[in-house]
Amino acid sequence: MKKKVFSLVGLFLIGAITVFAQSKTEKFKVYGACGMCENRIEKAAKSVDGVTAADWDQKTNMLELTYDESKTNSDKVHLAVAKVGHDTDKQKAKDEVYNKLHSCCKYERPKVESESKKPQEK
Repeated sequence: MKKKVFSLVGLFLIGAITVFAQSKTEKFKVYGACGMCENRIEKAAKSVDGVTAADWDQKTNMLELTYDESKTNSDKVHLAVAKVGHDTDKQKAKDEVYNKLHSCCKYERPKVESESKKPQEK
């Protein structure tokens, strides 16, 4: 009986390790200005299939992201965040979308390094 219990526990642990091994956490800059921005940025990031957690810090403008590498990547999150009007260190939001943000959400827009380094929308 003990052998069966230990076998089941061992299988459970192996399965749990496999699931967590695919989880990745990273941080990147997302420009914003207020609490409304925080809600919008986090909602956009979490809308990407495979993202399990997103936390944007207003003081540092850093988004901490946890996602399943087998389902998505950070480039998809950059695109999702840019679609709601927030520039990232890799993706610039369209001017029309940025201009529709509430006045308290306007931030000084950075220059994106290079068009060739931007993730391409599919």
